[in-house]
Amino acid sequence: MRLLRRSDTGEFGLTQFRDEAIPPYAILSHTWTEGHEVTFRDLEDRTGPKAGYDKIYFCGQQAERDGLRYFWVDTCCIDKSNHVELQEAINSMFRWYQNAAKCYVYLSDVSTTKRKASSEVFEYSWELAFRESRWFTRGWTLQELLAPHSVKFFSQDGKQLGDKSTLKRIIHEITGITTKALQGAPLCEFDVSERLSWAQSRQTTRKEDKAYSLLGIFGIYMPLIYGEGEEHAFKRLWKEITELSNSVQRQQALNKEDQECIKHLRLTDPRDDKKRIEETKGRLLEDSYRWILENSDFRRWRDDPQSRLLWIKGDPGKGKTMLLCGIINELSKSMTKTDNLSYFFCQATDSRINNATAVLRGLLYLLVVQQPSLISHIRKKHDHAGKALFEDVNAWIALSEIFTSILQDPNLGSTYLAVDALDECMVDLLKLLDFIAQQSSASPRVKWIVSSRNWPAIEERLAKAGQRVRLSLELNAESVSAAVGVFIQQKVLRLSQDKKYDSRTREAVQHHLSTNADGTFLWVALVYQNLKEVPKRNVRKVLSAFPPGLDSLYKRMMQQLCNSDDADICKEILAVAATVYRPTTLEELVALTKQLEDVADDPESIQEIIGYCGSFLTLRENTVYFVHQSAKDFLLAQAFRDIFPSGQDAIHHVLAARSLQVMSATLKRDMYSLHEPGYLIERVETPQPDPLASSRYSCIYWVDHLCDWNPISSAADLIDLQNEGSVDEFLRQKYLNWLEALSLCKSMSKGVVSIAKLEAFIMVISRFLL
Repeated sequence: MRLLRRSDTGEFGLTQFRDEAIPPYAILSHTWTEGHEVTFRDLEDRTGPKAGYDKIYFCGQQAERDGLRYFWVDTCCIDKSNHVELQEAINSMFRWYQNAAKCYVYLSDVSTTKRKASSEVFEYSWELAFRESRWFTRGWTLQELLAPHSVKFFSQDGKQLGDKSTLKRIIHEITGITTKALQGAPLCEFDVSERLSWAQSRQTTRKEDKAYSLLGIFGIYMPLIYGEGEEHAFKRLWKEITELSNSVQRQQALNKEDQECIKHLRLTDPRDDKKRIEETKGRLLEDSYRWILENSDFRRWRDDPQSRLLWIKGDPGKGKTMLLCGIINELSKSMTKTDNLSYFFCQATDSRINNATAVLRGLLYLLVVQQPSLISHIRKKHDHAGKALFEDVNAWIALSEIFTSILQDPNLGSTYLAVDALDECMVDLLKLLDFIAQQSSASPRVKWIVSSRNWPAIEERLAKAGQRVRLSLELNAESVSAAVGVFIQQKVLRLSQDKKYDSRTREAVQHHLSTNADGTFLWVALVYQNLKEVPKRNVRKVLSAFPPGLDSLYKRMMQQLCNSDDADICKEILAVAATVYRPTTLEELVALTKQLEDVADDPESIQEIIGYCGSFLTLRENTVYFVHQSAKDFLLAQAFRDIFPSGQDAIHHVLAARSLQVMSATLKRDMYSLHEPGYLIERVETPQPDPLASSRYSCIYWVDHLCDWNPISSAADLIDLQNEGSVDEFLRQKYLNWLEALSLCKSMSKGVVSIAKLEAFIMVISRFLL
C-alpha cells in the first residue's frame, strides 16, 4: 500500500508499505472531476498545478491535526496504468477504508456560508446542499461511508460539518441505509437484497464499476474485466454472492466437532490456489480454452457414462493449468445443487502441496465443504486420532481409506474430481497414480480429470484405468495454436496501449510472437514480460533477441542476468528460491539471502532486485514464486553451475546457518506477548508487525536444510555440529523459544518430526566426529 506524507517543505512524497508494516493513516473520500485530479504519474513527474492538489493539501493538513503522519488519496496513491496493481487495489479498497484511523469526506459542492432566515434567526444553509451532494449519488462512495469506523464530513472550505454518528439521521434519510449499519454493525447481518438496495440509485462512470464497487460490501474477491459490460459483471457478482452464501449456510450447519475436523483437514483451500494461479499467470481468457469444450475426446469423457478418467497431457508451457481452470469454470456452470466439484493444483516448488497426501486432503476438503454429510467418514478416524490423522506417517493410508469410503457412499452426489500437474507431485506420485487409476472405476457417479507433462511413468500407471480418455495437446496443435493466437492478440493489445506503440511496432511484435510461439503460452508470457521494460523506440531492434523455444529463451535470459551489474545477488536469490521447500515471503527471503542484508529495510529496493529476476521469479502478495515449474527445472538442469558454483549442498548449509542466525537474533520468550502459559492457539491473533515474519520459514525448515546438507564434503563445516558449535549453541540457548515459535506457527507436529530427524542426523554424523 502506498501512503502520502507531507514534507517540511510542503511537498508530497509516496512511501510503499508492506501489509504487516502499514502505519496509522487517514484516508480521503471525494468525488472526481475529470481532468483536474492529481494522478500517480503527476506526483512522480511533479506535474504543475491542478485543482485536485487542494484536496490533497486539505487531507494532509487534517491528518496532521489528528496526529497522523500518513494519508491516502485514491487518485494518486494507485498507479492506474498498472493493470495488476489496479485490480489488487480495487479488491483491497474496502479493507483500506476499513483500516483507516480517520476517513475525511470532502464535499466540493457543499459550503458553510450563512444566510438570514425569515424568522431573523441565522441558520446554516449547508444542510440542503449536504442532502443534494453528488457524493451520495456515486457508487464507490457507498463503501467509503460504511467501511471506516470514523467518518468526518467537511465542506469545500474545509469546515467540519459533523461525523457519521452525529449526522446519522440525515444520512439515513438521504441514503435509506439503516442507522445500525451506519453505526458499524457487520454488513453480513444485513441480507443481500437490503445491501443491494443501498446502491440501487448510485451511478459510476464505468458501467462495470456498479458491480465492482460492491465487492467489499459483500466480502467478495473477484477479478475485474473492464469491457464485459454491467450485466455480465453483475452476473459474476451474483454468482460469487450465491457461492459465499451457500458456503456460510453449509458451515453453519456443521457442529463444533465437525468444524474442528475440517480445520485440521484443511491444508490449503484449492479455491484460493486457483484464484492465485489465474492472477499470477494472467487473467483467464475464455477464448483460450473454449476449443476443448468442442473437442471429441473431452466430450466423450463428459458425456459417456463409461468414460470416467480424462488425462490431458502436454509439454511445459502449453497452458494445461489454465485449460483446467477453464474446464472447472465450465463444469461449475452446468452443475446442479447436489453435484460436487473438487480440485487440486500441485506445485513442485511448495512442499506443502507437492505430495500425494496433500492432494487427497485438498480434494476431501472441498468435497466436505460442498456436501457436509460426508464428514462422517472422516470423523470415524479423526475422533480417535485428532490432527495427527492427517500428518503422521500413516496419513496416506488413512486418507486413501477415507476417500475410498466416500466414493462408495450411496448419498454422494454426481462428482467431478480434478488434479492439475501430476508431474509436480514430488512425494508418492506412483501411489497417487495407482489410487486414481483404481478409483476411477469405483463409482459411476464420479469422473476424474487430471493433467501432466508427457511422462512415460504417468502414462504407464494411468493405463491401468479401465475407461480412460487421453487428450494430447500436441495432437491438438492446431487448436492450441489458435488459442495461443488469441493470447498473443490480448498481450500485443495491452503492450500497444501501455507503451503507445505505432502500427509498425505493433505489427512487428504481433508477427514475432506469432511466428515463434510454437503453441506455447508461457513463451509468449515471458517475452511479453520482457517487452514491458523495453522503450518503444527499441522494441523492433530487440525482438530478434527472443529466440523460439522455452529453453532457448531461458538461456538468453540467464545470459542477460549473468552479464548484469546485479548478477551476483540475482544468482544468490535464484539459488535460494530453487532450494527452499516452499515459496518464501520477502522478509523470509531477506533473512536467508546474505546479499540482501544491506537493503533489508528498503522494501522497494528488494522488490526491484526481485524484478531483475523477473524472467524466472514473480512476486505475488509479498511472496516470491517461480513463474513456472519449467523455470526451476531449467535452473537445476541447465544453469546449475551458474547458480550453484559450490553445489546445492552448499546452499543447504548456508540456509541452515542463516536460519540459526535469524532465529538466535529474533526468538525470545512470549513472542506474541500473550502473558499466559497454555494460551489456546485458536485465540492467538498475529500481532502487526509480526515478530516471526522474518524467521517463520527458518523455524519450520532449518532442520531439513541441515539434514539435506552433506557435511562430510567439507571438514571445516563439521565444526557447526560439534559441542559448542552453532547447532549446539542454538539448542542450548533457544530450544524452548524455538518450540514456542513452532506452536505460534501452528507447526508443532512438523517440529516433532524435525527433532527426530535431527537426532538421527546427529547420530550418523557423530561417527565422523569421533
